[in-house]
Amino acid sequence: MEYKDYYAILGVSKGASQDEIQRAYRKLARQYHPDINQESGAENRFKEIGEAYEVLKDPEKREKYDRYGSAWKAAQQSGGTPPPGYEDVWFDISGSPEEAFSGFSGFSSFFEQLFGQGGQRGGFWDNLRTGQPGGSQFRTMPGVDQEAILSLTLEEAAHGGQREISLTDPETGQSKTYAVKIPKGIRPGQRIRLAKLGSPGMGSGAAGDLYLHVELQPHAAFRLEGRDLYTTLTVAPWEAALGVEITLSTLDGSVRVKIPAGSSSGRQIRLKGRGFPDPKGGAGDLYAEIEIAVPKSLSDDERRLFEDLAQRSTFQPRAVETVL
Repeated sequence: MEYKDYYAILGVSKGASQDEIQRAYRKLARQYHPDINQESGAENRFKEIGEAYEVLKDPEKREKYDRYGSAWKAAQQSGGTPPPGYEDVWFDISGSPEEAFSGFSGFSSFFEQLFGQGGQRGGFWDNLRTGQPGGSQFRTMPGVDQEAILSLTLEEAAHGGQREISLTDPETGQSKTYAVKIPKGIRPGQRIRLAKLGSPGMGSGAAGDLYLHVELQPHAAFRLEGRDLYTTLTVAPWEAALGVEITLSTLDGSVRVKIPAGSSSGRQIRLKGRGFPDPKGGAGDLYAEIEIAVPKSLSDDERRLFEDLAQRSTFQPRAVETVL
């Protein structure tokens, strides 16, 4: 059988990763799809691309192809042992199967494995020689998977729910709306799979899937780390010094929080189980970091009180503690 360099067909190196092979296939399949590209030879090129991808995307098939070349399928069918003399199999498809294999011993079974019982003309052989499809295996190809970004607010990701998305068919320009279920507690980087909403298949081939990669929009009050939430709790100097109970907003409503007397900026108040929810149950923690805010302008009374405090207080904020 004429050797086909599947790597060259996809335009990748022999050491290409599976991701590189998939990206190359998607690009070329789109470029040469018969419904898009009407140029002469585009359909045959599309078939070659699909044939190459079907082999190289499968690690087991790829290993057989790398080892046995064009005889990889026969080697696979025979349990890994190629027919005798497979290394020398080169033939001109303009001739007959009998002429092509004349002079080689042990090829009758190999020929049957490749072209069917008895290696008769017609069917696959004539299709291969004439370039005609000749069967569903040439017209059937699964659609490729697609990817898109799904941008959610922190509340949407935490509480879950439903989001409507519109998908536009690049060929017809028509849009269709789908309701997407957002799982409770989904985190950035995770994916939502929408079965059969990727690129359509060819012939009876199944459509690919659409994967929505979740991204979170920046939040004005909270920062997410793992399943823990962080927020800033702003207090006045006298509240930090004397202690106070204040209201703090969470993802699930407001709670009362007690600020201990003598709290400095940077101190964290931990609210257990008030963080980002876990689909398996429970939630992370919420950490409220104290930030002491000083008034930008003072009234006359406020100024006198601060000046009096400065005179009376023995507190030394910049004193160096001696460690014994």
